[in-house]
Amino acid sequence: MTSLIRHSGLSVLAIAILSGCAATSNDQTATEQLTPLQNQVLLATPPKVNEALTLKQIMANPDWMGVLAKGAYWGDDSQSIYFARQAHGNPVRNYFKQGVGETTATQLSLNELHNASQQYGVLNSEKSKKAYIYQGNIFVKQLSSGQVSQLTRQNTPVNGVRFLNNGDIAYWQGDDIFQIHNSTGLHEQIASIKMTAKPKGVEDPSSYIAKQQHRLIQYVAQQHDKEKQKEQYKKELTKADPTMASKVWYLGEGERVTNLSLSPDGRFVLLSLIDKKYSWRGEHDIMPNYLGKEGYVDAVPARARVAEDKNPGERLVLLDLDTHTEKAITIEGLEGFDEDVLAKVKSENAKAKGESYKSERTPRKIQLMQDWGWEQSAIQWQETENKVAIMLEAIDNKDRWIATLDLKKGSLTTEHRLHDEAWVNYNFNQFGWLPKSDDLYYLSEETGYSHIYLKRAGEPVEPLTQGKYVVSDITLGPKAQFIYYKANKRHPGIDNVYRVEVSTGKDEQLTQWDGQLDYSLSPDGKSLLLNASRRTEPSELYLQPIGGELKKMTSYTSDAFKDYAWQAPEVVAVPSSHGAGEVYARVYLPQGYDKSQAEKYPAVIFNHGAGYLQNAHYGFSGYFREFMFHNLLTQQGYVVMDMDYRGSKGYGRDWRTAVYRQMGTPEVEDLEDGVNWMAANANVDANRVGTYGGSYGGFLTFMALFNEPELFQAGAALRPVTDWAHYNAPYTSNILNTPDVDPIAYERSSPIEHAQGLQKPLLIMSGVLDDNVFFQDSVRLVQRLIELEKPMFETAIYPVEPHGFKEPSSWLDEYRRIYKLFEQELK
Repeated sequence: MTSLIRHSGLSVLAIAILSGCAATSNDQTATEQLTPLQNQVLLATPPKVNEALTLKQIMANPDWMGVLAKGAYWGDDSQSIYFARQAHGNPVRNYFKQGVGETTATQLSLNELHNASQQYGVLNSEKSKKAYIYQGNIFVKQLSSGQVSQLTRQNTPVNGVRFLNNGDIAYWQGDDIFQIHNSTGLHEQIASIKMTAKPKGVEDPSSYIAKQQHRLIQYVAQQHDKEKQKEQYKKELTKADPTMASKVWYLGEGERVTNLSLSPDGRFVLLSLIDKKYSWRGEHDIMPNYLGKEGYVDAVPARARVAEDKNPGERLVLLDLDTHTEKAITIEGLEGFDEDVLAKVKSENAKAKGESYKSERTPRKIQLMQDWGWEQSAIQWQETENKVAIMLEAIDNKDRWIATLDLKKGSLTTEHRLHDEAWVNYNFNQFGWLPKSDDLYYLSEETGYSHIYLKRAGEPVEPLTQGKYVVSDITLGPKAQFIYYKANKRHPGIDNVYRVEVSTGKDEQLTQWDGQLDYSLSPDGKSLLLNASRRTEPSELYLQPIGGELKKMTSYTSDAFKDYAWQAPEVVAVPSSHGAGEVYARVYLPQGYDKSQAEKYPAVIFNHGAGYLQNAHYGFSGYFREFMFHNLLTQQGYVVMDMDYRGSKGYGRDWRTAVYRQMGTPEVEDLEDGVNWMAANANVDANRVGTYGGSYGGFLTFMALFNEPELFQAGAALRPVTDWAHYNAPYTSNILNTPDVDPIAYERSSPIEHAQGLQKPLLIMSGVLDDNVFFQDSVRLVQRLIELEKPMFETAIYPVEPHGFKEPSSWLDEYRRIYKLFEQELK
């Protein structure tokens, strides 16, 4: 077979689906935020009730579905909410405010936005004021009256702000820290941190020639003495004059500051530093943009690959602003700080080379725990005293510590160590102090599921939640009586909000939702704001008074989408034949499905991306185009399955780490079980099943077709990973370690190493401007397949697309090709 994309053999209906024929409709909601140009070029006619879907409709500008509320948060009065709406392809967002008793929202004008940008503000100790940053400047709000005052108006942006215990405000710009004195209004620079060597000052001559010059030439000697006198005067003036700014800190020119945190009293600054030479950039690479606006090829900076990303780790430094002394923080207080946690891996790889490996103990590289979406610093100061807890992670990904810092000695004490022989989850890392106490609360996956723990000073650790479910998104209530959290107790694919009483451990369910949701607690602790969805209902905002009735706040889903008869996929549990228990999956059945009909159905399995992502749930899928595409396929007689294969999110630690050092092996085993389940339960012809997916899903498509060539009859890989050594370090080194340490894992897990197994038609599609999975990934695999003389593949490139495609024309072209492939190979 020399071409997968041919037009012969397609039905009249299939051609209509590809070309986008549909009845006309006029839906004002779908177009309310579009420019005339967007309306003309990007919108297709929305699907009409009782008519078949077309690819042009479902891959069009998605605003016909409705422009939904995003980033919703509470107003400080607990009586209003704020959110944004942004039309697809629109470079700017519109912001809205809605009262909890109102049915519609009011759009904020540009001169009102500074009053609404308070989501991540900080409170003073009395909880009477909130300071926040808007457009790089500081604002303070009086919570009782709502009055807002602007404290800075400058072009150099403020990077952070906090209230000090005495009511003053401190802020930092770059590596400079300032204090605004509440009593006088004075702006004082309390720290100036310079990542350079300390100036040497005026030095006496040291060489023979210099000494001779000073001895023989009186003018030279006099000028030298004057410089020394001026230098001494400046030192004495700085020491004696209270109006002078604080001393400068010179911390050397070999590092740069990655994080800065100021103590509540303004005395201590905790810094994390990293080698200045270390960069996210790859040393050798650029990403070529072949459609540069000047007509030339633009060189776009590209990230480093895991194979060349040599993270040196971070160093912690404590500055005492009162005594102007500096302490380097030793990591010896971290339990296991020098363990050889990769000894088994290194020994296995050495043995494969005919060598031996001797384990060694050496200090490990560490860094502050990286933020993967939780709005919280890895440095947490106790609010009333100079006590600080720090969350650190090992660069080798095997340990996460919560440690307290002795400010006098500069030493760490381990309060909690989470060790995992695979890798520590980059989610579930929230922690903090209970107010006015030495007690810490935190999330940990140590039992195999993420749960809340309480560590009271001098007492054993107390679990506040327990069970085979996942806890996330914890919030300490305003009076610290409760910790609120989200969990999937009822079913892995159903979320609800709960709270646990800190003093008693009493647990209470606060919502009764039957899909997926995110939540935020009102400042007064009386209500929840939910962003919630169901299988065929995109996310809308809801108000859930605690102990009251649920109220829907927004209705931005378009009538065109709501009125269409979408099929809600069934969530089924597929028994694993490989010892994994049950694999949850979404199943879409063909229109007019008859399990007893003689002719069996063709089927498609969709592989979700990210690896660690959940899609077989009861909420509306983030893969909304694929959801509609799957509905289209069922109208054309396909069964469609969407599996949460091993490695997916929502099922605990063992499910997540099943892919450690063998990506693509357990997942393909699960896909095989999925095919067998459909054959036994959905009247599917196991010899007419195809598969497709993007990113990690494209990787799985490769691994299935290369390693199990009889499992699927065709596959489409979108923006796919072909060689994990070329992917980024933070993600890949978690699962496969690094290529220099564990080449076995990379060779076992990289599709390009298994390309010789391809026997069935394959479609490869990539964006040229993909800065996540490089276009080079596909280029290298294509050349490998050419050299292997594999004629059964085709490629399609998208010159202007990044990892997540943006242009409707690209989405349409991509899915036309996928649909044709399945029509030709599975029917």
